[in-house]
Amino acid sequence: MASQLLSAGVRHTSLPRSYVRPESQRPRLHDVISNTTIPTIDLSSPFAPQTIAQVEDACTSFGFFQVVNHGVAAEKMMAVAKEFFLLPAEEKAKYYSDDPAKKMRLSTSFNIRKETVRNWRDYLRLHCHPLEQFVADWPSNPPSFKEVVSTYCKEVRQLGFRLLRAISLSLELEEDYLLKALGAEQEQHMTVNYYPQCPEPELTYGLQAHTDPNALTILLLDPTVSGLQVLKDGKWIAVNPQPNALVINIGDQLQALSNGRYKSVWHRAVVNSSKERISVASFLCPSNSVVISPPEKLVDGESDPAKYRSYTYGEYYSKFWSRNLDDDNCLELFKI
Repeated sequence: MASQLLSAGVRHTSLPRSYVRPESQRPRLHDVISNTTIPTIDLSSPFAPQTIAQVEDACTSFGFFQVVNHGVAAEKMMAVAKEFFLLPAEEKAKYYSDDPAKKMRLSTSFNIRKETVRNWRDYLRLHCHPLEQFVADWPSNPPSFKEVVSTYCKEVRQLGFRLLRAISLSLELEEDYLLKALGAEQEQHMTVNYYPQCPEPELTYGLQAHTDPNALTILLLDPTVSGLQVLKDGKWIAVNPQPNALVINIGDQLQALSNGRYKSVWHRAVVNSSKERISVASFLCPSNSVVISPPEKLVDGESDPAKYRSYTYGEYYSKFWSRNLDDDNCLELFKI
């Protein structure tokens, strides 16, 4: 029911029991490393040798990096996202659904039908390609929503394709290898996340630790509020977003296609007591029928054999949604 939305306007002075994690599963915020720098890559010349070397290093060492000079009108997207979540509760309720199969829905937590403990977030889920197939069902309020989000989706898709070309080159593959491997009509969807102020942030998550099931994620963060954290060398690291930067992370499908050279890294969202936070995650996904299998160039029968069996993305995605978000990495189910 839409009344479950955290953005419905109810102020909480303590954390409702349904959001409280068992002690062993809490974020231990005092242990998070906050002064580590995430790699930042300037995309002014995305295919220059120096840029390709930086991409390789970031994908190998972090699985995450930030990009600047990316050509995406991010400020308008963030502004309209904030406008949407400021709408009256009865307006937002029109879009509510707890059905994960719906292409467009406003919901809360992650998969509220299955969970025993909820996440402290609301989110708007949109499918973005082909645009003309989905835009009519998107919110009409705020009035600029469809136009701004459509433009953002197109720009993010082009950025994603540039990054896939750069990542192909960083693996010493043909420039268009990953574009072809992921299918001519790669799917694209978006999650606009709203994390309200939380009375007891040390007891819960905005989104618990997970890896992304898709190929590539492009994340727009509010640079004034920290919340995204990544796991590196067994420690959680706070991602401090730069102004005008987008955060990129490798998804499970690029880990499989790179035969494990590039890692789909565990990450999570935490919340805080003083500020709300909004983020916009855009996901580039293989076509459902595409077969995911590493290229022969990245497989050596003796020293570096294939790590995962071949599978379709449709098979992978159905297994991902049949699990809990924080179960073992779904890719483990496909290991040889």
